[in-house]
Amino acid sequence: MSIVVENVTKKYGEQKALSQVSFTAKPGEIVGFLGPNGAGKSTMMKIITGFIPANEGSVSVCGLDVSSNQIKIKKKIGYLAEQNPLYYDMFVREYLTFIAGIFKISNSKERINEIIKLVGLSLEQNKKIGALSKGYKQRVGLAHALLHDPEVLILDEPTTGLDPNQLEEIRNLIKKIGAQKTVMLSTHIMQEVEAICDRVIIINKGEIVANDSTKNLSNLFNPNSVIVVEFEKAISIQKINQIVGITKVEELNSKTFKVHHKPKTEVKNDLFNLAIAENNSVESLQRETKNLEGIFKELTTKN
Repeated sequence: MSIVVENVTKKYGEQKALSQVSFTAKPGEIVGFLGPNGAGKSTMMKIITGFIPANEGSVSVCGLDVSSNQIKIKKKIGYLAEQNPLYYDMFVREYLTFIAGIFKISNSKERINEIIKLVGLSLEQNKKIGALSKGYKQRVGLAHALLHDPEVLILDEPTTGLDPNQLEEIRNLIKKIGAQKTVMLSTHIMQEVEAICDRVIIINKGEIVANDSTKNLSNLFNPNSVIVVEFEKAISIQKINQIVGITKVEELNSKTFKVHHKPKTEVKNDLFNLAIAENNSVESLQRETKNLEGIFKELTTKN
């Protein structure tokens, strides 16, 4: 495993930011790390990257313990922080040359050319960083994180400030990178997670409340037992309730109903047959499902 987190607890004074957090991330995997503000996402990422220590528990990256191998760990991790720290008075290429020197990258000129092209900075490479838009500043930060070809990439809100075209480009880039590296991605944009992440970890109040693939989470929270049906004409709710397997019917209006039924019970044909028997017809019928945003809200708003 590229990242192994075991029973990590972090306190700020008397307040617990993280409580007994455990998870793993493997090579070739893009993991979405989600949670509301103050849930502990950034704290966890700072612990993984060695910027702050945990009070309890252990973290290893590429088989190395973070607490005792910080220099080696930093060579293996690329980190884009939420507050992207850049030298605004430096030019883009000048800055990346400076970073390449810190990492002692051989053939640095070729590597910088490669990264500039990869993240889409070719037209901006000779501008001062301070003169760039927020989106291009994010690209410079991503170029910094990738420059030394790390095995693990930690991205904290990487698409902040990007326009829709830039957003798609960076998403595609992250997916491409994720095929060879371990990528851990923190974001508030649920569509982004659904589009590029293989697995989702949701943290709330310092504790892991979900850790699974987006598909499995969707199946868990959508047991296929609610149907919304609209008839052409008004129909009696009592007659719908008489269908075998139906447990509850909510009347949305005289023609539209939310029908709850027992799991693994098929009631669609019965609804069509009822419509025929009542000289009526079904205008629409669809399963009610929760997307990732709905699942996130349910898991992070529980008391």
